[in-house]
Amino acid sequence: MRSEDTISRRSTLKGIGAVGAMGLLKSDLAGAGEGTSGRNAGGASSEVRQTIAGKVNSTPLIDTHEHLIEEKGRLTGTAHPRVRSDDWSMLLSHYLDSDLITAGMPQKEHGRFFGPDVDPGDKFRLIEPYWPAVKDTGYGQAVRIACRGLYDVEDIGAGTIKQIQAGYERVRRPGFYEQILRGSANIASCQVNSLEGPPFMETAQPTLLMQDISIVGMFAGPNIGGYAGPAGIKVEGLGDWHRVIDWWLEKYGTYAAAVKSQNAYGRDIDYERVGAEKVEAVFRRRLAKEPLDAADSKALQDHLFWYAVDKATEHGLPVKLHTGYYAGHNSMPLGRLIGNAGSACELCRSAPRARFVFMHICYPYYEEIIAVAKQWANAYVDMCWSWIINPVAAKDFLKKYLVTAPANKLLAFGGDYIPVEPVLGHAVIARRGIALALSELVEEGWMGLDDAVEKADMIMHGNARRIFRLDEKEAILKEVKWS
Repeated sequence: MRSEDTISRRSTLKGIGAVGAMGLLKSDLAGAGEGTSGRNAGGASSEVRQTIAGKVNSTPLIDTHEHLIEEKGRLTGTAHPRVRSDDWSMLLSHYLDSDLITAGMPQKEHGRFFGPDVDPGDKFRLIEPYWPAVKDTGYGQAVRIACRGLYDVEDIGAGTIKQIQAGYERVRRPGFYEQILRGSANIASCQVNSLEGPPFMETAQPTLLMQDISIVGMFAGPNIGGYAGPAGIKVEGLGDWHRVIDWWLEKYGTYAAAVKSQNAYGRDIDYERVGAEKVEAVFRRRLAKEPLDAADSKALQDHLFWYAVDKATEHGLPVKLHTGYYAGHNSMPLGRLIGNAGSACELCRSAPRARFVFMHICYPYYEEIIAVAKQWANAYVDMCWSWIINPVAAKDFLKKYLVTAPANKLLAFGGDYIPVEPVLGHAVIARRGIALALSELVEEGWMGLDDAVEKADMIMHGNARRIFRLDEKEAILKEVKWS
């Protein structure tokens, strides 16, 4: 990369790498600092908020969960299957797209907005009737903050779209992931659960976009072709499939931060230990593409889940599991989600050596997941995604967690995005919520100021570095040469 290109990009992003989100987006963070209400104006309370906000806003984040596609995929534009339209609508294409539907946007207009056939300058009129209803949700705020930070616009509206589109085109250049994540958002590294195909992405940016191994296809389905093909193993029985799972863990376990499953979108996480002898015949029927009844399907999934988890544990890899709220719209069976926390207890009991990371605070059942973390030594909780699902609930969760369960088992941030730009907005929202939660704990007498400052380091990066052995992983990834 030429030095003048680097200078140009830094200028484009208006120096945010030098001062971080605190300097560029001060207005977005003001609520965590001084003078935001009569209660906090002046005096010791104001000092507390200023001290904590300064600490939180200057502390690097470890981002423990993303779905970011490779930067080269973004640079190819609509040639990539996850880039529906290579314009400013890309920023709204993950999560906020669902808020637009639930606000009443017709599917036809929704498709036109995110498609390539409407001029970018004309797209705002398609969402304008619904924009007032969604702009202040966590999803909406993350995009608005990103546009302010990256494109220097006051807000998203009919009068700013041309500037936003010009900014989008100016920023989306080689190296923009590094600039947005490390420069703008002060994120030291991300952990990516790639949705681009392979269970482990041999990323071009291994120390920035650290990768998880996706285990969901090892037991849900299972995805025989997608996993056995790269391993070069012909699967004729359950033992062969075990060898396929072994291959992925042995090949990539050294490089991966964790293993991850989002199977909770399809069922509860109530996996029981089922012996191989009980599902050998079931697996052969699966190979023969014979239909399986619900009981046999669950038994096979349960057996393979534990086989993958036990192998991951042998490799020292934490097990990340989706819990709680569903992405998307018009699809979530809330009655099933309420069982996630109870099932989490059984997982911890069944595998005391495994380290389970329960993602998304099990929203909206976050009181229950705090109880799990307080009770079980091998239960960890990740606040990824939660800051934009419900920023106020996430702040309240953090306050309650820190006075209930051990602070060394909490992970405070994961952007959980496919496009990189809104990660900046999400990080700003998270920093504001973290600062507010810690400030309120001090003001209410539940925690001392020095303890609150110490907690910021733990939950924002220290815990993640220890839980995922990032010092070790980073050293290995710096030398990696993918075959």
